[in-house]
Amino acid sequence: MGAPTVFIPQLRREANSTDAVSDEMASWLTSIYGYTALPWIIILSILMRYIGRKKTFAIVATNSMVMFVAFYFSLTANQLLISELVQGITHGSTITLSVIVISEYSSPKYRGLFLTIKSATLLWGVWGSNTIGTFFHWKYIPVFGLCCTIYPFVTVYFWPESPQYLAIRGRYSECAVAHRWLKGSSSAAERELKNLIDSQIKLENKKGGINVRNYFNFLSKRECYMPLLLSLLMVGQYILSGKFVFTLYSIEVIKKITNNERTAYIGMLILDGVTVFSMYVGCGLARILKRRILLLISSIIGILFLFVLALYLYLVKLGIIEENKVLSVLFLSCFSLSISLGPMIMATSIYGELVPLRYKSSCVIIIAVSFNVVNATLLKLSPYIFKCFGMHGTFLFYGIAAGVCTFLIYLYLPETKDKTLQEIEEYFKGDTVIEIQLLKSSRDN
Repeated sequence: MGAPTVFIPQLRREANSTDAVSDEMASWLTSIYGYTALPWIIILSILMRYIGRKKTFAIVATNSMVMFVAFYFSLTANQLLISELVQGITHGSTITLSVIVISEYSSPKYRGLFLTIKSATLLWGVWGSNTIGTFFHWKYIPVFGLCCTIYPFVTVYFWPESPQYLAIRGRYSECAVAHRWLKGSSSAAERELKNLIDSQIKLENKKGGINVRNYFNFLSKRECYMPLLLSLLMVGQYILSGKFVFTLYSIEVIKKITNNERTAYIGMLILDGVTVFSMYVGCGLARILKRRILLLISSIIGILFLFVLALYLYLVKLGIIEENKVLSVLFLSCFSLSISLGPMIMATSIYGELVPLRYKSSCVIIIAVSFNVVNATLLKLSPYIFKCFGMHGTFLFYGIAAGVCTFLIYLYLPETKDKTLQEIEEYFKGDTVIEIQLLKSSRDN
């Protein structure tokens, strides 16, 4: 939908009053979709379990069409807020349904690439929306979004159902047909199919399904709590790097740093361009490099630039050095580039690989709810954080928080590149051979 900071000034100019969109309303426009996504995270996870991935995705695609139509016909801030309420289901799907669909429908060889491209494309939409909002009337933003939604809305009806979903439901012949349709009949694909079906048959032979007691007991199993905690850690690193906050509040952030509105708009588009470019570069690097080493190196560089920005702005505040607009945008661009290369594209792609198949719905609910609560709360409180701690204090906070998360990721995250979902699951179960292979792969990088 684009950063609300782009169309909020237009609404105020059209009404010839800043009261048309109060500061409180502006903060809600920026953050409300994160809260409205919460119930849909649970609903979508339940739908995925009982009606399948394909039908659930068709529901989300239809909702996206409705949301952009409502957005287009909105005239006031209250009406825009209502359209963002409708957006909750779409936002909830980006870190639940979309991640599961890509991780289950793609082969291990290309899964990481597709997941990272998915993350990059989301920010491409933000950049496109911000560009439209800067040079044209904001009404063109929903038209742009509607055009992008037509493709998934039409193509979803030609998909097969997810092989993993069919295997869980015991429909093994259909699972084999769908698996071969998606991934071919190579020896590697056939081996993956055999392991998938065999693992589900073993689970069926064990007593019972997932009742209330088992649902809570799964948290005590290493195969569940380790990937869950690592997934939460990576999502937390992404949020606490501050990149998402600085993307949606880019105009306000740059305006506070440079005291120039024209520089703020130009800087926003430069940062969006750098973000999108570096995310696609990161997609290419993820195809070549190991996931773990790319995530760690890019994270460390991004954190260093957060500390550089904090120190630079503090020295400006003390009057020791003068603020330079080019230098400010350059530092922000370097920060955006490094964070976009790793944490932004890796957070969802790796957690899509880590969570075990049997408990995927439960894990995804926990991860997605945590993501939306923390992210929406930070977005809602950001204007007050900027005011209370200043920009130098804000950058310092995010640098420390992201640094702690990165250190823990370095200690515990194994390498997942080119590993099947079954191999990754066996590693967390404690399979000695696979565990040694994954740990050796991590240490070698």
